[in-house]
Amino acid sequence: MELSYWEKKSWLTDIDFAIIGSGIVGLTCAIRLREQYPKAKIVVFERGPLPQGASTKNAGFACFGSMSEIVDDLNYHTEDEVLALIQQRLKGLQQLRQLIGDSHMDYQAMGGYELFLESEEESFDLSREKIPYINALIAEASGKETFRLKNNVFDYQRIHPHLIFNQYEGQIDTGKMMQSLLQLAHKKSILILNSISLEKFSQDNGNVHLQCNAFSTTCKKLFIATNGFSSTLLNEDIAPNRAQVLITSPIPNLSIKGTFHLDKGYYYFRNIDNRILLGGGRNLDFEKEKTAHFALNTKIQDQLDRLLQEVILHKHNYTIEQRWTGILGLGKKKKSIIKQVSEDVYCGIRLGGMGIAIGCHVGYQMADLVKNLR
Repeated sequence: MELSYWEKKSWLTDIDFAIIGSGIVGLTCAIRLREQYPKAKIVVFERGPLPQGASTKNAGFACFGSMSEIVDDLNYHTEDEVLALIQQRLKGLQQLRQLIGDSHMDYQAMGGYELFLESEEESFDLSREKIPYINALIAEASGKETFRLKNNVFDYQRIHPHLIFNQYEGQIDTGKMMQSLLQLAHKKSILILNSISLEKFSQDNGNVHLQCNAFSTTCKKLFIATNGFSSTLLNEDIAPNRAQVLITSPIPNLSIKGTFHLDKGYYYFRNIDNRILLGGGRNLDFEKEKTAHFALNTKIQDQLDRLLQEVILHKHNYTIEQRWTGILGLGKKKKSIIKQVSEDVYCGIRLGGMGIAIGCHVGYQMADLVKNLR
């Protein structure tokens, strides 16, 4: 692309901070940098016409992990690591709420429910037994009696008569949340360029050179916040993983309230605008879903359809109105990678499917890695 003098001067000259990715992490990093460096030139580069990863494609769960998911995490992480994950998620949710306000993302603290299929008696028994232990482990971070057993009052089919309730779980309107972050960034004179992807970067003489799909430019500091797409830019323990989602048409008299998890968090659903939004099923086809390609997986979508028809909405008439996918950033560990990659390059990646919970915290921490601006 041939740029004019004005385009280069206004957008691409004397960039102090360049941020790759306009999702939750990228925007909160930019906002934090603006607080610390009021006169700096901050430019956010976004590969899509809208934020392209998971920030605008998620289910809107303001959660920090279901009981069976936490129990499963303890098989692969130490107790201290699991506690640190939950603390980070809770802190990130609080920071996000403080930054944009509950009303601007329609935050609702309705609680969350973990359901177990009748065939999952062993998983239910293990999770039930662990409730006192997990509550004690996270009490200082979350509050008293986070999880408790409840009778299943929901009219779902093939579901265990008891469920595990998390009183501190909430939900948001993802679109309103991202619009609010974008508006706040614009208000703080942060430039956002869409449909621009970073192809490679290099460093010399105190500058970071950016080769993008449409032009090249330089900056003093580079921040990579592309999560699931980061493996093309960084040599870190992170890989893209696709998430499948669908949403129904409006359903009259839909009384379902709260957020719902099944199967260690691999399935999740909620009521949004009198529709059921249902996602998950990555565990049905792990290898095929390790991709950054946006496409529907028929095997998983068929299972979502069956779950909807046979378990969740067996008494309702509905149609599927939309299906879509989002790209997560996962690795061998769930802990986020927030680090200084080289002298003037930083990253905040590997959000592990918990972007709403930890995105703001990761963005802030990445910005705080900068000690000075030459």
